[in-house]
Amino acid sequence: MTAEADMRGLARVRWALLFGNFVIGCGVMVVVGAMNDLTASLNVTVARGGQLVAIAAAVMCFSAPLLAGWAGGFDRRRLLAWSLVWYAAGHGLSALMPNYATLWPLRAATVLAAAIFTPQAAAAIGHMAPPAARGRSITFIFLGWSVASIVGIPLASWLGDTLGWRVAFGAVALLGAVAAVWVHAVMPDGVKPPALSRADWKAVLTNPVLMAIVAVTALSGAGQFTLFSYFAPYYKAKLGADGLQIAMLFFWFGIFGVLGNALVSRWIDRSGAGRAVALTIGLMALSMLLWPFGTNLILIGLILVPWGLGCFAGNSAQQARLGMAAPAFATALMALNSSAIYLGQAAGASSGGWLIDHGGYAPLNWLGLGWLLLALALSLWVGRRVRLAAT
Repeated sequence: MTAEADMRGLARVRWALLFGNFVIGCGVMVVVGAMNDLTASLNVTVARGGQLVAIAAAVMCFSAPLLAGWAGGFDRRRLLAWSLVWYAAGHGLSALMPNYATLWPLRAATVLAAAIFTPQAAAAIGHMAPPAARGRSITFIFLGWSVASIVGIPLASWLGDTLGWRVAFGAVALLGAVAAVWVHAVMPDGVKPPALSRADWKAVLTNPVLMAIVAVTALSGAGQFTLFSYFAPYYKAKLGADGLQIAMLFFWFGIFGVLGNALVSRWIDRSGAGRAVALTIGLMALSMLLWPFGTNLILIGLILVPWGLGCFAGNSAQQARLGMAAPAFATALMALNSSAIYLGQAAGASSGGWLIDHGGYAPLNWLGLGWLLLALALSLWVGRRVRLAAT
């Protein structure tokens, strides 16, 4: 097979994995988009509805590294395709659940597939891509999460407000089935990133720089999800937004999410992942700082722009940073970084829900800003350590 044919095959895989991440992103965020109808339909508070985000995030956080070790010997074509089948089935069944008590455990089981797919897709494409294109390939497939923000979350919001949250969950199930077929059709057999031994895991977990990079992801995620988890009820309660306006705000946010991720994907191999991470965190912190000035839909739309540019681009840059820092440990690092993403989501959604119950929406952005400033400080420390090690 020629090098040109290899690159065409790699491109097909990249697009399929991008779509798979799009579906994963839609499923993870469907609760956020459909929050208003879900809480009304199931007769639960906004804070309790937000716990669905926290529960799912906690499951993904703790299961991602465990499942990475379990999945080490599996062919990635079958592993990734079957994880999407599980995801589709779980969302389809979730749409049939009669109450919150039956929904949340099924939701927890469903997102096990997300804990497998996203890190293993990143490790697989990093294994398949040539070194010069590794960072670009990893960030490319994470565009799927950005596209989920521009299409999936607004669609979930609109479906939730017009047809109900069950239809939104059903739409994710349908997309998951399509993604499973696509990944199975284009992914070659025999893709098996090197399995890691206990010694390898120990080397990763005891490396202060690598673990600090992972911690940056957790802190950044906590900062975002303190407020992001409650966008829909916030827009309704504080800005008087109706269903269409909420969907359009999600769509507006997503446009800049895609733009930011695309820019980072093109820029990261030339400028360095550390600079990209610092820039994206700084943009999100700016939005948090300006949040209290968003007293109407136009102002809140403007304030969302920096956050949108930084949110998904930051996660992609972090994945690439880890993939380039220690390629031999990519499987473990991608799993740990995914865990950190979900740990941040759980911490942010839980703390945000507690604040809403005890102080309303006003404190959310200040707590989020605090998390983000900690993430930025730690990221800059990592950058200094890496530069010193290189001299």
